Order: sequence, then structure tokens, then C-alpha cells
Amino acid sequence: MTGSTPSDFIRDIIREDLRTNKYGGRVHTRFPPEPNGYLHIGHAKSICLNFGVAEEFGGLCNLRFDDTNPTKESAEYVEAIKRDIKWLGFDWGDREYYASDYFEKLYDYAVQLIKAGKAYVCDLSQEEIREYRGTLTEPGRESPYRNRSVEENLDLFARMRAGEFPDGSRVLRAKIDMASPNVLMRDPVIYRILHATHHRTGDKWCIYPMYDFTHCLSDSIEGITHSLCTLEFENNRELYDWFLDQLGVYHPQQIEFARLNLTYTVMSKRILKQLVDGGYVRGWDDPRMPTLSGLRRRGYTPEAIRNFCDTIGVARTNSVVDIELLEHHVREDLNKRAPRVMAVLRPLRLVIDNYPEGQVEEVEAENNPEDPSMGTRKVPFSGVLYIEQGDFQENPPKGWFRLAPGQEVRLKHAYYVKCTQVIKDEQTGEVIELHCTYDPESRGGWTSDGRKVKGTLHWVSAAHALPAEVRLYDRLFTVPNPLEQGDNFLNYVNPNSLEVLTACQVEPSLAGAKPGSHYQFLRLGYFCVDPDSCDGKLVFNRTVSLRDTWAKMQKAQQAE
Repeated sequence: MTGSTPSDFIRDIIREDLRTNKYGGRVHTRFPPEPNGYLHIGHAKSICLNFGVAEEFGGLCNLRFDDTNPTKESAEYVEAIKRDIKWLGFDWGDREYYASDYFEKLYDYAVQLIKAGKAYVCDLSQEEIREYRGTLTEPGRESPYRNRSVEENLDLFARMRAGEFPDGSRVLRAKIDMASPNVLMRDPVIYRILHATHHRTGDKWCIYPMYDFTHCLSDSIEGITHSLCTLEFENNRELYDWFLDQLGVYHPQQIEFARLNLTYTVMSKRILKQLVDGGYVRGWDDPRMPTLSGLRRRGYTPEAIRNFCDTIGVARTNSVVDIELLEHHVREDLNKRAPRVMAVLRPLRLVIDNYPEGQVEEVEAENNPEDPSMGTRKVPFSGVLYIEQGDFQENPPKGWFRLAPGQEVRLKHAYYVKCTQVIKDEQTGEVIELHCTYDPESRGGWTSDGRKVKGTLHWVSAAHALPAEVRLYDRLFTVPNPLEQGDNFLNYVNPNSLEVLTACQVEPSLAGAKPGSHYQFLRLGYFCVDPDSCDGKLVFNRTVSLRDTWAKMQKAQQAE
């Protein structure tokens, strides 16, 4: 065990178990995703917890796929999940398991329950089972098939496996207590008939075990010590314990913790699949999605996500975390690692009339003031530049420190310029070009008369700039908690969550920038090269803006 580990109620339980030698000094966890979609940021919390505590306490963590529903699962999802876990920085070694590995053993366990009079084949339909189950205030009713003999149940279950019966015609149920205050204990379904091809076992099986039966026994088979689940499985713990106790097998401990809920998005693979299938986003890896593949494509770093998970910690009560806290950690991480470059997203042509015609000089720019070891680069400067349209106003308000007629600004790393003329489109009246003069003595921000200007603008040389496409992303939903809107949540998908700018210009140092590379575009935010970049075409995703509301909130609270 490492010398110092975080403190929370799960780690406190593990420390006590180690002290009492409950599991022979072992700590063995597992991350058990269903391969029915891509992992999202909520799964990252569970990944960091399960792999993290195993590492902290010198234990092991398995990767186990809960692949018991062949109609929704695929090998594509399996590979995506493995890719995401490795990207986060975790490794399961040779401990890659599948619930489907245990299908034969699980079947034998089900037979054992039948022989003990603890399970029976039921012919009620799904609707009838639901009706017989009762409510939170009323007990359920026993199925008319509940008292079938052991012999009949064994025969019917074997014939279910042999494929004699159609889907939905029969199920195997545990015989527990139809009057239990825990509705999950009212004779839950253990197996259902499902004639579907499985991504690993093919057509070998036509009956598949349910989650509650599979999960606890998979934990038992693998020798898991601490089975860490999110709070929605708290009521399932009684059933988890019942199966293990009735079968007399090794018994791990299930512990529940609060799941991660994040504002302006959703944490459900089912709903995320709706967004993909409905064309609301471009795919599972769309940078607007909270999936790990989407966040990776957007430019989030694994270090930022892990720091975020460490910050929110592990709690017993569900809550909603402000997405700005996640963005804060992304900024904090990228601020240290992202080179600074200049890019103009909405170009406005600027001509320096008194700059020597045809002259090109190179100005020196630091790559990252947070890390001097990243050095400097040379940026070409010429008499024709591009600046941001938003950095000029013909009739500026009071306190405007950017460019305006007769006003002087500093060009980053270069000279002071003063606007002398504004050229407009004759038909639309749109400003299309500015003419300026420059002070040749002001390079680097110094002037012979000691004058200062308050505005500093970024720019690119028109003759040297590279064309680029830039994709600006906003919140996926327009309301903080979209699922509070019930079935109407899709009405709150943000129609302006993506803006694509195709006329952008970036400095020439970005030629050949590799997909996944991170940059800070000066004054604009953090950006990442998208995989769509190829054959000289540059495509950037905005990862996060420079504005850090969360940091400002923290400073204000500290000041108070």
C-alpha cells in the first residue's frame, strides 16, 4: 500500500477490512461496463475509483464486460470501452473477463437454485409479472406457476435452454418473498428466453441471465473483495447477498457510492444513443457529447478528467456537479501544456500603409509563459495582416481599448498601429478592410516617448497564414438539468451547440499539426486538432474558452 491515500467512506471501509484481515489482506475490485454504448464522464468516476483504490492499496482491478443482452451489445462497444480506459491511464493487465465466460457456470447455479426449491419456471408474460408484483404499499401476488415441482422446473428450464420455446413465453424466477418491502425481492426474473446472436458466443445460447444474478456471481467467481456500485443499485444489494448466500459461494461486499451527474448534459448510454440515432449529434465521439471519446476528440486530457474526479470525491448522496468545474480542470491542465499560437477566426484585413512594401520580418514569440522550457518561435510579420472582426468598432463605446478610427493598439509581439482609414463594401456597408500606420520604434511594446496603449491584439500575416476550419462548441442542452423535463428533454437540445467557421486563418507554425495536438489560441481559448485534419487541411475544435467562471467563483468565496 502507498504511504498516503485519499480519505472517503469507501477507502475507510477498505482500511478497516485490511486491519481485520477480512479478505486475507486482499483488495480486488472490478469495473463492469455493459458493452451497449460508449463510456461517458460518469463512467470515468467509477473507473478512477475502482482502478484507483486497487492501485492505492496494492490490489488488483479486473475489467469485466457484463455482456448478457446480445440485442444491444457489440464488439465495437467492447473495443471502444477498452480504448477509453487505456486513454484514462489505467491497465487491467491480463484480467479481461466477460460475463459470457461464465454462462455455463451461471446455468449450473440456476439449476442448483431449482433443486433447492429456490427457483421456478414461470409462464406469466412481462406485463402479468409486473401486475402481480404489487406496489410499494401493497404486497405482490404469487404466480400460479410458483409451486411447480422441482422435476417440472428442471425439465422446463432444460427445454428453455434447448430452444423449444419462443421469446417471452417463459422465464426462470427466484422464489423469495412476494410480500417483501423491497420490490426487487418479489421473485425476480433470473433468466429470459432470447433467440439472438451474441457477439462472443454466437448462437450457442438462447437463454440469458439477468444482471442481478450475473453480477454477484461474476464477482464471486473472480474473487472480488469490494464490489463498488453506484447508488441506484443500493436496493439490489439485498438480492446480491441473497443469491450468494443461497448458493453458499464466496461472498464479496457490495458498496454503493453516488454517481456523477453533470449540468447541461445527460449521463445515460440509452439517452446518448438516442441523440446519436436521432442525428442530434454526429456520433458517439461528437465533441459535444459527454462520452470519453467525445471529450478526447474535443481536446480534454485524461489528466484533467482524473483531477476532476479526485476533486469531486466519493460521496453517499447523489448531487449535480457544475460542468464549469470540469472545464476549470481542463483549463488548469492545458494552461501548463498547450503552446500559445495566434489564429484569427473571423478575419478582417488590415493594411499598414507605411510599412516597407514587400518586407517580411520575424518576431519572436514565447511558446508558453507558464513553461519557459518550451522556448520561443519565430512568427512572420508583414504589411498586410488579418485581425479579428470583433477587435474593431467604427463607433466604439466608452472604455473601448481595441481598434477604432484614430485609436492606437499594440499588435502582440510586434508594433503599435493606429487606424487611419476604414474601407466598406459599397452595397452592404460592411467593414472589409482597415488601413493603419505603424510606429517602427515600438517593436516589442517599447516606444521612444514612453507612451502606453491598453489594447493588445493578436494577428496573422495574410501572406503566410494557413486556412483552417474551426468548430466552436456550446452546451449540449439549453437547461442545466434536461432530464427534469421528462419525455420532452429532446426539446431542450441546444440548436446552437455547434458553429463551424470555414474562413479562419492561423499562423504558419501550425502547418502539419497532428490530430490531438493542443494549443491556446491567444485571447480565444484552448483548441485541439480534429482527426478530420488531413492532406494539408487544418480542422480545430475549441476545447474550452479562456473564461473560467469556476475560478472566479472560488476567488470571490475566498475573498469573502
